[in-house]
Amino acid sequence: MPTLPSGPPRPFAGREAHQAREMAESFGASAARYDRARPAYPQALIDRIVAAAPGRDVLDVGCGTGIASRQFQAAGCAVLGVDADARMAEFARSRGLDVEVAKFEEWDASGRTFDAVVSATTWHWLEPDAAAAKAAEVLRPDGVLAAFWHLFEPESEAAEAFAPVYSRVLPELEALSRPRANSNGAKAIVERASEGIRATSAFTGPETWEYEWTRRYTRDEWLDHVPTTGVAPHIPAPKMDELLDGLGRAIDGLGGSFTVNFTTNALVAVRRHP
Repeated sequence: MPTLPSGPPRPFAGREAHQAREMAESFGASAARYDRARPAYPQALIDRIVAAAPGRDVLDVGCGTGIASRQFQAAGCAVLGVDADARMAEFARSRGLDVEVAKFEEWDASGRTFDAVVSATTWHWLEPDAAAAKAAEVLRPDGVLAAFWHLFEPESEAAEAFAPVYSRVLPELEALSRPRANSNGAKAIVERASEGIRATSAFTGPETWEYEWTRRYTRDEWLDHVPTTGVAPHIPAPKMDELLDGLGRAIDGLGGSFTVNFTTNALVAVRRHP
């Protein structure tokens, strides 16, 4: 999708997320920015997954630049990444990660198995039934499947300052100024992933874990972050420049920084014994 569609925002053009995979694979065009600007995941979540797994061999599905992979490495895990985007994989390798390029549903594990299969802000881009079946195939008994996502929203003062900027520059995407307003869509993604996991009959659960946290963003940090989110890579450059200029002015009016409220939701299931 080279330009924004006219009318109301339809980022997937009536498709499910996994049917709009070209969107996910567009982020590799700015891999360094993605790695720099995207937030990491709560350490408590990483630690809980490691503690729940029967061992330390982790497969990171859709590893991207390796943000979550490096957190699992730091927790003492041996991590292998799989990503469909060769540009993301190349960046991850430059940071010391072992990554294979493939769509996970079609990936050849060559008999390898793992104690945990994790997926950080990626599982919704996969075909949910096929991905769950593949995870069951490569997980050892009692192995953990954990898919997790961020839901975030700027503090109310910032959201109010951003709304007129989006309304003026990108009225069809004004909801981007209120990411948490899209929580119903996020719930639908998690539920679809849950259905795929349950359909295999290979897992217990799934259950959900939730972590709430905040982060303070400076003007430069937020303007770096915005182009890495949602449909942002498909916004024409002149419109993106206008948007970032307007958001920058709004942040200046807030004193140069503001707080973002995050909720990280994890969907977790355990591989049954065959």
